[in-house]
Amino acid sequence: MGQNLARKLIGAHLVSGQMTVGQEIGLRIDQTLTQDATGTLVMLELEAMGLDRVRTEVSVQYVDHNLLQTDSKNAEDHAFLQSACQRFGLWYSKPGNGVSHPTHMQRFGVPGKSLAGSDSHTPAAGSLGMLAIGLGGLEVATAMAGEPIYLQMPTIWGVRLTGVLPPWVSAKDVILEMLRRHGVKGGVNRIIEYYGPGLAGLTAMDRHVIANMGAELGATTTVFPADDQVRAFLRAEQREHDFVEILADADATYDADDEIDLAQLEPLIALPSSPGNVVPVREVDGRKVAQVVIGSSANPGLRDFAVVAAIVRGRQTHHDVSFDVNPSSRQTLQELTRMGATFDLLAAGARLHQSGCMGCIGMGQAPTVGGNSLRTVPRNFLGRSGTVDDSVYLCSPETAAAAAVTGYITDPRDLPRLLGIAYPHLDLPTQSSVNTAMLEPPTESQIGLVALVKGPNVSSLPSFGPLPDRIEAPVGLKVGDDVSTDEILPAGARVLPYRSNILKLAEFTFGALDDTYPSRMKATRDGSGHIVVGGANYGQGSSREHAAITPRYLGLRAVLAVSFARIHWQNLTNFGVLALEFLDPGDYQKIAAGDVLILQDIRSALRSGDTAINVHNATRDQHYTVRHRLSDRQIAMVLAGGLLPWLRQQKGGAFEEPSSSTPTSV
Repeated sequence: MGQNLARKLIGAHLVSGQMTVGQEIGLRIDQTLTQDATGTLVMLELEAMGLDRVRTEVSVQYVDHNLLQTDSKNAEDHAFLQSACQRFGLWYSKPGNGVSHPTHMQRFGVPGKSLAGSDSHTPAAGSLGMLAIGLGGLEVATAMAGEPIYLQMPTIWGVRLTGVLPPWVSAKDVILEMLRRHGVKGGVNRIIEYYGPGLAGLTAMDRHVIANMGAELGATTTVFPADDQVRAFLRAEQREHDFVEILADADATYDADDEIDLAQLEPLIALPSSPGNVVPVREVDGRKVAQVVIGSSANPGLRDFAVVAAIVRGRQTHHDVSFDVNPSSRQTLQELTRMGATFDLLAAGARLHQSGCMGCIGMGQAPTVGGNSLRTVPRNFLGRSGTVDDSVYLCSPETAAAAAVTGYITDPRDLPRLLGIAYPHLDLPTQSSVNTAMLEPPTESQIGLVALVKGPNVSSLPSFGPLPDRIEAPVGLKVGDDVSTDEILPAGARVLPYRSNILKLAEFTFGALDDTYPSRMKATRDGSGHIVVGGANYGQGSSREHAAITPRYLGLRAVLAVSFARIHWQNLTNFGVLALEFLDPGDYQKIAAGDVLILQDIRSALRSGDTAINVHNATRDQHYTVRHRLSDRQIAMVLAGGLLPWLRQQKGGAFEEPSSSTPTSV
């Protein structure tokens, strides 16, 4: 029986465990990716480890989130990250060079390699046939130190694609169809592998769109084969020498199966405020639109901007619509300008912003309250845009452009009838505008010698002690299903500048759900701490480990939930917080905020090998059984107080010498 692509990639990087679903496996990491909203902590973690240099083949630090410099905080982070790259031997992508995911794909992605990134959309690199996994920053830091990453072996979900996308339908509609069918929990503990004859019509950047938003399904990662489309992409980037064909065997099988006939798809849209709330555009046709935002890691390709430029060419966008364009990379902006598309966008009324994430993470472009905003971004969690009561829809570039010119949600297939706009046939360049001027390579003479530049806003990591044997603590907060890390620790222009200042950042914890949480829970920090109770899929969304660190800093000792999103579950574990699931989900309903819960003999219970732990609700005199899903390695970590203190115990600050110190060319 043949192997699927995902198992081939895992097998090529497996250093511990067996490829048995649910078993913990260790994977060797070839490349890492960090961005500035998470990378500052990663660099502080490298410093705390006493690392002299990174041990990976390639590690790149991007600056794409905190680009607005309304005061000195973001500039301080940029200077710190640049000095850390010089000290530890990373590539540094300067502010304005581009969003990490498409830029990494263009300059560093190599079929068959493994990539760990401190950003949940890292799986976008699966478009090139890479094994690309989003993780918390501390795990990425350990990968940079030459250690394996660990995860539970996922099931492999094969999705067979047939047919060809019809006019006015594009790659965004493919992943929205997956979300329409399966929701935001459908991919949890799964790798999605796309295969079949329909792949021939999807470019590498089309596949990036689909792989990027696999994160919204909760998937561990998404993989595509490295085939002729990938070869063509690397050839255009002047890197055909990096191409390696990697395909699933002809008789490969999968743990779960699905099929999409691309020819049957229609324009789709995710309604506020979840990527899983997907309907056909026709169902909401006619709703008034106040803003359209083009660009992000979810639709970053030249084609995604060029098709919008072609639709609006020679027209003014509707007078009630703010038309915002965020180029995904400096290279893409150059190409748009060379082909005249930038002129078409500006002439139509576009507000051209920096090359970066920008409005996707609430760094500017916040919409009006009550005004519908159509965006080609990957997420629309409530308030993520920077407006607390926002109304954000997710859609394809074609659907976004249709709204920009009509002023209301419009099925783009109606544009020929409404405005005489024919479906654009794009003549895109076959060679990219390769420009590496804003990529700084590591310099051997600087590694280990450059002093870290720490401005006033760059603080050290807080130190956390070992897990106590008894927790008697109040429920500081009870929340519902699908709570996102945006709700636990927000993004946006008000909060993001404090990413490297945990003490200040903690003041925003759970602010979207209960703005009294920080002041109330701070009092528990020096005592027995507190507990949070959550529903299903707790911690979905961004990989930001800050959403585990700041509650831990405020005294969080355990989270009792119906179920967890993968990355946040790992992040809680990494910082010594017990992540426990109700054996009977109905017990969730029996607990109220303020109840005092008691967990006794925790350390011996974890060491016993039994996954069940008893919880006594002293307020209501009730008992519940919860379970953990920790491996022996993770149990040792939690007992030590988290991954970093455990590593110190294991390694004593010593790491093996790197196999090579030669930076990979771009």
